[in-house]
Amino acid sequence: MGGRLLKDLEEAGHRVRCLVRRPGLLTGRTAPGTEIVQSDLSDYPTLVKAMAGVDTAYYLVHAMASSVDFETEDRRLADVFSRSARAAKVKRIVYLGGLCPPTEKNLSPHLRSRLEVGHVFQRSGVPTLEFRASIILGSGSLSFEIIRSLVERLPIMVTPHWVRVKAQPIFIDDVLTYLIQALEIPLETNRIYEIGGADVVSYGQLMAEYARQRGLRRWMIPVPVLTPRLSGIWLNLVAPVYARIGRKLVESIRHSTVVNRSEALRDFPIRPLGVRDALARVMAGEERHFNTTRWADAVSSQTNERAWKETSWGTRIVDHRQAISPLTPEQAFDRIQRIGGKRGWYFMNVLWRFRGWVDSLFGGVGLRRGRRDPVNLRAGDALDYWRVELIEPGRRLRLRAEMKLPGRAWLEFDVKPHPHGCEIRQTALFDPLGLWGLAYWYALLPIHIWIFGGLLKTIARKPR
Repeated sequence: MGGRLLKDLEEAGHRVRCLVRRPGLLTGRTAPGTEIVQSDLSDYPTLVKAMAGVDTAYYLVHAMASSVDFETEDRRLADVFSRSARAAKVKRIVYLGGLCPPTEKNLSPHLRSRLEVGHVFQRSGVPTLEFRASIILGSGSLSFEIIRSLVERLPIMVTPHWVRVKAQPIFIDDVLTYLIQALEIPLETNRIYEIGGADVVSYGQLMAEYARQRGLRRWMIPVPVLTPRLSGIWLNLVAPVYARIGRKLVESIRHSTVVNRSEALRDFPIRPLGVRDALARVMAGEERHFNTTRWADAVSSQTNERAWKETSWGTRIVDHRQAISPLTPEQAFDRIQRIGGKRGWYFMNVLWRFRGWVDSLFGGVGLRRGRRDPVNLRAGDALDYWRVELIEPGRRLRLRAEMKLPGRAWLEFDVKPHPHGCEIRQTALFDPLGLWGLAYWYALLPIHIWIFGGLLKTIARKPR
């Protein structure tokens, strides 16, 4: 949320000072006028200095990933932040918290902590505008990613009673609009706004709509005995990447998170989307992101020195590797764009041909199409069982797979100058369709590592 808010504030022309623990992660990723300040929320003197001259301070932090008692840590960090804001004479704090039932009794530790952080700010002496939101629909939102992981991986879901609990999900862009417009709302004292989308749905209905838009058939079998706590443990087996935080979050699902106060619709000119439109835009937004950015940069600028690296982005699995070549960028790209057709794929051609034969066997295009020209490529060209989706001569080539797959796949090459010749980045990306798509990727993972690694080494090799 913070990264997206930063971009929106910059695009709106606001002067931004961004607090981070590792400034290097934002190198080259911010607007020229944005200040990057190294700080830690537990460091009172540094925070006071960082907030000097600031009108509005956004607080988008939670400590659920902490190995210590996250409620105590949340309270401590909020206290340091609020005292620092008061000392620096900050004019307002904008806090994004969680939507709670109106009685606020017997809350889960997660929701109790979200509520307590808001109380800390309200007692701080700095006017605070607190937004309370239900599930945020957008890539990177933990609640959304857990729902997505369950639907993508499980054709049959054993669903406990809490799957029928009501929520009011809100599209992430609508939340960002609220956060931006919070700068302009008159604020002489504290205000609390409950924000939600246009639809009230159960968690089960939300999962069913996601499955529908992904073209997945999913069956839900209700059972009475799977408590939220047991569900959190079960989540560790199904979606281990979210397990440590997810178990804490799932315990909150027993609470209905529906908007009960309509002040946000009265005071803000925002009419949030419903679930169907929000999910469609989430998926379309991810597609646009991958079509307009460099995947190699999107994966991570902090990759280690392993020969290969696998990570995920939304539903997509990304395998990224790079090599330094003694070739000039022009020579390297010339090799890349001559790939396929009669020349083959440089490394283990027998396996590439076998994959084409299997594709033909199942009614796919196989390797029969070859390529239009043995030397040059242009956008839209067929290339064996690939299609040239994008080409920037001398720099970048992206291929989209057209073979039969339980999902979608791309292969991209980037070339840029290097003191010792050039740097070649190779990124394979797979968007699996449900459990079969994941099974396909991981069953072939050893072969992918070998084939893609050998392909890159062969391209980068010095001519004999």
